[in-house]
Order: sequence, then structure tokens, then C-alpha cells
Amino acid sequence: MRRNQGLAGIGTALRLEFSGETRMTDAAAAWRDVVASSTVTDPLARTGTGLLAFGAFAFDASSAEPSVLIVPQVIVGRENGQCWVTRIWPTGETPPDIPLALRPLGTEYRISLLPGALSPGGYRDAVAQAVDHIARQDVSKVVLARDLVGHLPAESDRRRLVRDLALGYPDCWTYAVDGLIGSSPETLIRADHGEVNARVLAGTISRGLDAHADTEAALTLATSAKDGDEHEFAVQSVLASLRPHTSHITASEVPFTVKLPNLWHLATDLEGTLSDGSTSLDLIAALHPTAAVAGTPTDRALALIRELEPFDRGRYAGPVGWVGADGDGEWAIALRCAQLGPDGDITAYAGCGIVLDSDPERELAETRMKFRPVVEAFG
Repeated sequence: MRRNQGLAGIGTALRLEFSGETRMTDAAAAWRDVVASSTVTDPLARTGTGLLAFGAFAFDASSAEPSVLIVPQVIVGRENGQCWVTRIWPTGETPPDIPLALRPLGTEYRISLLPGALSPGGYRDAVAQAVDHIARQDVSKVVLARDLVGHLPAESDRRRLVRDLALGYPDCWTYAVDGLIGSSPETLIRADHGEVNARVLAGTISRGLDAHADTEAALTLATSAKDGDEHEFAVQSVLASLRPHTSHITASEVPFTVKLPNLWHLATDLEGTLSDGSTSLDLIAALHPTAAVAGTPTDRALALIRELEPFDRGRYAGPVGWVGADGDGEWAIALRCAQLGPDGDITAYAGCGIVLDSDPERELAETRMKFRPVVEAFG
């Protein structure tokens, strides 16, 4: 959901799992097979109607967390004041009922998230080591994350978390796919009838305490050489990945600042026209991981992440979104998120782009700002 528009799925008609280096290209091939063997009746024929799947993909090829495509039994969509319902079922079986009863939200809960495998001190050390690697020109930029952990009480209503994120961050993509719940400000890719667009975010500063301080914060971010360098790495990463699939692609001439309730981000919008028939799943396979969530050069940055982060990122910073029967879809980067396990275990993640002049204490403070949406939703 974004700006009170989006899609909600109920039940599971089909679940597909993928892993390893080819998890996204395997998903693209499997989805083509599913579509080819399906009969779709879609009188609306608009974006988000008909057969579609929700997806969430692991960040790293070596992750133990499965990447998934989930086709719901019932989908409720809403866009521009119009709503629709889609029902999906195996051929020869009975169509699922459309659930009409609304269940009230369960009892409120308040839980705290505590440092996980990487303590605040450990994160500062990791940042310092990353800066040393950059100084030796092993990498130009690397994105390092840390984790917070907690436990959700039994019978807790997870919809509360989704609601609070959607209400608190209406300009972000709020998502809940297979226990991955968050509210991301970054559009990885949107494909719609041959047109593609993306929003690249890299560079962050905290909001000011009053209007004057807030304006000063935005100006500081816009003129920061450190943040500008970090941002340019991310933009060039996305452009290089999309050019082979587009007949033309354009980017904002200069980065602009995006205001969220707790942060300013440096942003660039990209727009292009597809030229090779790629689906949105093909595009996320080409794009992931961008420099905004991994670093530059990609292979060296990924190796350094594996060395300095003492945990499996799971689906954090991976693609999360949906794909339709025609291949169109909307995919965000899974940021400002937590993975909820079936036993109630919670792991939240936040990371920062590290460049040569990064300061460990400031990067730690930035992770605290980025944790805020999830921490406040739980607390």
C-alpha cells in the first residue's frame, strides 16, 4: 500500500520458493509457466487486476531464507477511488469464497527491540574496518547493516504493525509478505505497459526540530559531498543495470530531497521505455543488488558485507512487491523492515552506505533513525 492505494491478498492458492544465485531468474521462468497454464478472466484489464503474485526475495544468494512468490486466493485492490476483487483457484476446484466479515484488531501490545548479533560498538568497529578497506581501494562504497531482535507475544495481531506503518508513512511502500513487514521509501522498479520508473535513495539526514532547523537539514544534505558521492554510486548502478533493457532512460538532472516523518533522503527519479519484453521479475534480477543496498563494485562489496556482518540479512534489502500475469508489477527495496518468524521471533534491520569519509558514530546514529519506523510500530 502507498498513499492509501494498493493490494491485499487473502489465503494461498499457490506458493513457489526459490534460492541461490538464480532465484530471481528462476522465479521469472516459473511465473511465465504459471501464466501460460492459467485461464484468466479480467474484464477490468488494468494494473493490479487479474492473476498476480506477491513476492519477497533474499538479499544474498547464500541466504538460508527462501525467496517466495505467493498467489493469494482472494485479492482486494484499490486505486484512484475504485476497488476490485479477484478470485484465484486451481482448475477443476471450487472458487474460494469472498470473505465479507471484518475482524476487529486484536489487543494492543508493546515490545522492545534489543541489539542482536551486531552490537552498537560492533557496528562502529565494522564501519571503521569498512573505511580502511575503502582507503586501500578494495571497494568504493559498502552498505553495512545491523540488527535488532525481539519476540512477539502469542496471538498478537500483526495487522496492527502494518496499520501503524501505513498510517505513519503514507508516502512509503508498506508491505507484508510472508512475515516480512515494513514501510520502504525506495521504489526498486515499477513496470507498467512498457514504461519503467524507479526512485533511487542514498544519502540521509535527520529532520530538524523546528521549521528553520528542518530547512537547514535539507540544505545540508543537498550540499553534502559525502552524501552526494554515495548517491551518485547508487544512481549509476541502477542506470547501468537498466540500459540493456530500455530504448531510452532518463534521470533527474540533479538529486532532490525527499521528506519523510523522521528523515530527509537524497533522491533521483529514473524513467524509461522497455525495449526487450522484460517482465518486472526480469528487471529486479538485473537490478539487484543496487549500490544503494550493497555498494560498489558489487562483488567486492558483497564479499565485505559477508565478512563484516555476523548475520544472514534474509530478505532485508531484497526486492519485495508484486507481479501480474502480463509481467508488469511494482517492486520496492525491503527497507525499514522486520522479519517475523512463525514462532514470534522478530529481527529488524537498518543499514548505511559507507564511503571514505564516513564517521562510525554518525553512521550508528543514522541506523537509529532508520530503525525508528519499526521500533515505534512495535512500541
